[in-house]
Amino acid sequence: MKNLFFSVVISLVLFSNYTVAQDTNPSFKKGDTFKIAQVDSNDYEAIQFPKANFIIKKGGIFSYDRVVNEEVEIHSVDKKEDGTVIATIKRTSRGKFFNSHKYLKVDMEKALERGELVRI
Repeated sequence: MKNLFFSVVISLVLFSNYTVAQDTNPSFKKGDTFKIAQVDSNDYEAIQFPKANFIIKKGGIFSYDRVVNEEVEIHSVDKKEDGTVIATIKRTSRGKFFNSHKYLKVDMEKALERGELVRI
């Protein structure tokens, strides 16, 4: 009887931890489309734009006007241990950002909260 009780308790503990660890509702997935919005004084915090000198070194043109109202899609999603969702985005037109970078990293929750990205 002790063995049966012990095995039932162990199995309940194992299955309860397993169900808690699963993320049943991912809010962002590959292929979701967004639009980059205009932010006051080009103060983008959630979208990790490269610095101007890196854009110029790669032969690009540094101007935030080139990315405002651009449609982007999620290329990959990574969830960190602290719960933040970092996504890699690319342009839907298959061009490059500033004519120099194909992908950008974005903190998705922060970008939507600040209005840097708008869901389409």
